[in-house]
Amino acid sequence: MKKIRKIALAFLTLQLCMSGCSYLDVVPDNVRTIEHSFALRIEARRYLYTCYSYLPQHGELTSSSPSYAGFEMWPLAYNESNTSRFVMGQQNVSNPLLNYWEGRAGGKDLWQGIRDCNIFLENIRNVPDMQPAEREVWTAEVKFLKAYYHFFLMQLYGPVPLIRENMPIDAPVASVRIKREPVDVCVDYIVGLLDEALVFLPNLPLNQIDRANYGRVTAMMALGLKAKLLATAASPLFNGNPDYADYIDPELGQLFNQTYSAEKWQRAMEAAKAAIDNATSIGMPLFVFDPGLLPLSDTTQYEMNIREAFASRDANIRGEVIWPNTNAWALQSALTPRSWDPNSTSTGPTGAYGPPLQIAEMFYTDKGLPIDQDNTWAYDNRYQFRTGDIANKQHVQQGYETIELHFHREPRFYANIGFDGGIWYGQGVYTEGNNWHLQIRGGRYTSVRETSAHSPTGYYPKKPINYTNVIDVATYRVSSYLFPNMRLTDIYLLYAEAINEFEGPNGPNSSALFSHLNAVRARAGVPTVQESWDGSWSRSPGRYNTKEGMRGIIRQERRIELNSESQVYWDLLRWKMAETVLSQPVLGWNKRGVTSEEFYTQTVIYQRQFRKRDYFMPIREYELLRNENLLQSPGW
Repeated sequence: MKKIRKIALAFLTLQLCMSGCSYLDVVPDNVRTIEHSFALRIEARRYLYTCYSYLPQHGELTSSSPSYAGFEMWPLAYNESNTSRFVMGQQNVSNPLLNYWEGRAGGKDLWQGIRDCNIFLENIRNVPDMQPAEREVWTAEVKFLKAYYHFFLMQLYGPVPLIRENMPIDAPVASVRIKREPVDVCVDYIVGLLDEALVFLPNLPLNQIDRANYGRVTAMMALGLKAKLLATAASPLFNGNPDYADYIDPELGQLFNQTYSAEKWQRAMEAAKAAIDNATSIGMPLFVFDPGLLPLSDTTQYEMNIREAFASRDANIRGEVIWPNTNAWALQSALTPRSWDPNSTSTGPTGAYGPPLQIAEMFYTDKGLPIDQDNTWAYDNRYQFRTGDIANKQHVQQGYETIELHFHREPRFYANIGFDGGIWYGQGVYTEGNNWHLQIRGGRYTSVRETSAHSPTGYYPKKPINYTNVIDVATYRVSSYLFPNMRLTDIYLLYAEAINEFEGPNGPNSSALFSHLNAVRARAGVPTVQESWDGSWSRSPGRYNTKEGMRGIIRQERRIELNSESQVYWDLLRWKMAETVLSQPVLGWNKRGVTSEEFYTQTVIYQRQFRKRDYFMPIREYELLRNENLLQSPGW
């Protein structure tokens, strides 16, 4: 039987080679079309936009991105999209979900994207009616895209082949069968592309860029991506990871360097500092919401700072967003509760995603501490019933019964989490007198109305929803915005993380570590790390004085600040925390419960098991047959 199987595999391999054996499609076969594409500037510009078209749609929930797999929000079980199946742990080798290796099952073919980038780079100098300066800028943009596609593939698959250039049409089959290269080689190659691009990229904030060019590559995008790449390379998943000691290419050796290198954190620290210094030099601040002439309390100001830093065009214009993804408009309807207005019968919002209970508990108390570390906060009584009163009217509807968990939390909790009885600044209103709020318990206007349109957990994500959206009697009017691939706060926190990992909290750059970490907290209305952890309310004073203690603080800060932004999943992977966090049961409330006692019954929504092999995506078995030099991803 084994002999028959070997013969069958050999025959299939022969057939594939006879049909072209053009692994990764790196051999261009449309020379005449290519010549036409670079005959004039207008045609070359179309090809440039083709290179952009492969950017992953990180704001897409239903089909094309793994980015929301970080436990931030959970889909209804009925949802059989590629992303939902991936989140629920249904990945496989026969037909991988979100396949960015081939462009199948929701993924885009990023190797084709790299191929098109190479074609552009090889032919752009043949365009006769272009100015040299513009040619250099376009070339730099495509080098950035080529770098990003390699980086995204590395995040998904680990060590990857590097397509430095397309192969000639008459390339022998053996040379087409390329192989994975060591992680350190991949990182250095991507850094090289970014450094080459930086020489010519425009160095402007978004408020100085014509709206027609939003999303096109800038120096800040390249500097930010370099910082993220080097922080990823320095993190436990890639930096001396013994789990992959046996992942060896017969010719190139170990693909994961087994020696931990602190210098990798130094490179990440220097790259993040360069990005932040550049942001300062071009006038890119952390975003602060402008209420105009209407005065806001500090409490509401902080909440709007957080919501609008992510979910508005204003943040794009005024500098918080480094990279708005023109391939991805944020999908607000899929996240918005059916109604925050008791008089609405609109069927526009579908609201079929909900943050698990663990996410609601992840945010700090109003003292800036984890809920189990604050002596003034009744952690053991957090599920007891409590009625909203005048003292908490900005966050909880007066006279409405909810639970202690929803009181005395930091502003980012209220900016991120829509809960039963919670105030929802919507309908274009953000004043303290606003009475819009959620009633999620069974039979109420935000409760389960139909099978396909309700939160599976009893909570709703709030931050991605623009406050100016209006639910009226029959429609849902949405203020759309480009999905932010990268914000300045991300780089601030990467900088703090890199300093801590390289030097610790008491090293030469400790002041920079604390100043950038505390700047993010201050914008959110959270006390400084020192004030929070050294206050009389802290159960663990001085935790930030050790590298391990500060590491935990920074990681929780990133998960809180970047919640719902398609970033947390990648952090959990690079920190090697996914096995722990993503294997927890997804918890929520009994969504059909009518009374408080019935509704606030802790319920297991789903039990997922994240296995070690899930740190990287599998390659479809068919591809392994096409290329005998290619190793399957570890564990698959």
